[in-house]
Amino acid sequence: MAYASNTSLFSTFVVIFLVATLIISVSAAGNFYQNVDVTWGDGRGKIVNDGQLLTLSLDRSSGSGFQSKREYLFGKIDMQLKLVPGNSAGTVTTYYLSSQGPTHDEIDLEFLGNVTGQPYTLHTNIYSQGKGEREQQFRLWFDPTADFHTYSILWNPQSIIFYVDGTPIRVFKNMKSIGVSYPNNQPMRVYASLWDAEDWATQGGLVKTDWSKAPFTATFRNFNADACVWARGQSSCRGSTRTGPWMNQQLDATSQKRLRWVQKNYMIYNYCTDYHRFSQGLPKECTVSKF
Repeated sequence: MAYASNTSLFSTFVVIFLVATLIISVSAAGNFYQNVDVTWGDGRGKIVNDGQLLTLSLDRSSGSGFQSKREYLFGKIDMQLKLVPGNSAGTVTTYYLSSQGPTHDEIDLEFLGNVTGQPYTLHTNIYSQGKGEREQQFRLWFDPTADFHTYSILWNPQSIIFYVDGTPIRVFKNMKSIGVSYPNNQPMRVYASLWDAEDWATQGGLVKTDWSKAPFTATFRNFNADACVWARGQSSCRGSTRTGPWMNQQLDATSQKRLRWVQKNYMIYNYCTDYHRFSQGLPKECTVSKF
């Protein structure tokens, strides 16, 4: 009887220990103290709520920003954002992946503010070997200042896919076979910032920042990087078969349908249809099916 009692007690302890361990690991996944460094802003970037939230602020003197402690070479990056409310004209909140140097790679999400009651513009771009000019812009189908929404970048050797709340909004395929450069050999960090771009951000710079509304604040939470960590010149995924499903993930038929819905109803600019800008011919990737 005593043996049974002790066994039961031990089993209960193991269960409690495992649950506690799980809670700790889940919390750590989104803990900003562990995952990022606030790199500029002189105190305007703040980690709060025991590392569960990070706020970036902008005033007339400065904006602010942070970067991930680690570099990644392929992965799925998720971040929840609540954007600057009210009159956010002239402000830009960014969340992106980037390497460094003149031939850097970059995968860009920029949220361009607007006057009260007018929608944000979500500006996306992809740089490879220092060359960008691959802009697509979208409106969102919700108010991004009222609550947190999840913005994701899936980056694998085949494709880059942008998601908003799990809905794909853009895909860029690896088309090196036809001479289109693709970010696949430079590890990148995650960056985020809030800064003033009143000379171009809102209605082409016609609407300026109303500094009487400062400080402007954007809030981040639940940063998660299910990704290959780059350290000491090598990837944590090298030789491993335990990478996530994102490593080979592509858009299935349902996701393709949702992507078409977004691009039909919410895309407001696509470099692949800007014949005036590319009067000598559209970029090569624009002539190939995205699927």
